[in-house]
Amino acid sequence: MFGLGFPELLVILLIALVVFGAGRLPEIGTGLGRALRGFKKGMTEPDAVDVTPSSQSVEEQKEEKTVSRY
Repeated sequence: MFGLGFPELLVILLIALVVFGAGRLPEIGTGLGRALRGFKKGMTEPDAVDVTPSSQSVEEQKEEKTVSRY
């Protein structure tokens, strides 16, 4: 895992504990977990709304524009 062993992870955890405090670490962990879960969900689910116009509707719009000019 990126060349990080147990001692390195322990040092990172201690620095985070000093910077954020013991009360804030669970909130930060929860927020990170939710963000990762949402990102994975967003990557696997299809788009909710397809806004790509079909080629037929584009042609109809072009015809309407040319007719309205005359």
